Amino acid sequence: MVFRIHFTAEDLARTRVAEAPMPLVELKQAARALQDRRQPARLSGWRRHSLAKLSAPARLALDFIPAVGWSPTFIGAPQAGSPEELIEQVRATPTPRIQTALDTILPQNKDMRVPALTRRLTDPVFLGDLCDGLGDLFETLLAPYWSEIIDAFTADRSVRMRQVLHGGVEHLLSQANPQRMRWNAPVLEIATPGDNNEYNLPLEGRGLLLVPSTMPTTPAIHYDAEPQPAVIYPAGHGHPLRLLTAFTPKEARTTGAPAVAALLGHTRATVLTLVAEHPGCSTRELAAFAGLAPSSASEHATVLREAGLITTTRFRNAALHSPTRLGIDLLNHAPGRSLGRLEQ
Repeated sequence: MVFRIHFTAEDLARTRVAEAPMPLVELKQAARALQDRRQPARLSGWRRHSLAKLSAPARLALDFIPAVGWSPTFIGAPQAGSPEELIEQVRATPTPRIQTALDTILPQNKDMRVPALTRRLTDPVFLGDLCDGLGDLFETLLAPYWSEIIDAFTADRSVRMRQVLHGGVEHLLSQANPQRMRWNAPVLEIATPGDNNEYNLPLEGRGLLLVPSTMPTTPAIHYDAEPQPAVIYPAGHGHPLRLLTAFTPKEARTTGAPAVAALLGHTRATVLTLVAEHPGCSTRELAAFAGLAPSSASEHATVLREAGLITTTRFRNAALHSPTRLGIDLLNHAPGRSLGRLEQ
């Protein structure tokens, strides 16, 4: 039916968009998509490729992240960090916390399908095996595409920031995922297909964390996340799964060396640097930063985009430019430059 999130003025002030992709969130969404056959044309190649490479530990982890249904919340917590750091946090989950969760969830959901080994989650050795599987699963499903995921996330976030600047947080909430999420002030209503229950979540001053995901998904609500509840919604800009479905090896994507070499001139290097320093800037802003005419800035941005060094998304009548990982790597390795601050 519907999940209603109730806001106060304080909640609106504290609502924010995640600053970077969250590896375990993306992993959980990817694991569900791997087992969900409702989008075969879009993900069939990635699915076949991934299933053929799954290790036994990865398949164990997959058992705890079904396409639909219950999954331990601590596996896909919306937290920032490296995959290795976050998986180690899962490994360190206190046994009493796991036991409390199982005692709370399982008796109240007798009809819920859960993995046969669920009770073994309180065994530190078994939990360690599960975490090893999560690491393998990440390496198979997401690691080869992580740079593209960062690029897609950055492009989506730049649009969200523009929405806040032009219409405030309420405009952001109304536009994040209009197909499933509706802002009916002061309540954010999220459709929950397949669930006949209605839920209400008062934020009570904590605000909400919005997390774009590059995997196809309906919005997911982490109502017990700390320090604030989180909503995972699909990133809707720039066709983020294009490279996931194409399975183009990184070596094949970098064969445009002549195009990259052509960018080493002073003006385009300056434009690329400015985009990296001001991700999400519009063409007019870029022109002002660089001291160029808007038409010239647009031309340089087009070349940079075609070389894979920036991404461009549309917001209203503006083109918004953000650096790709390749663009940042080029700047960070350019002679005489020290641009470590540009790392995403």
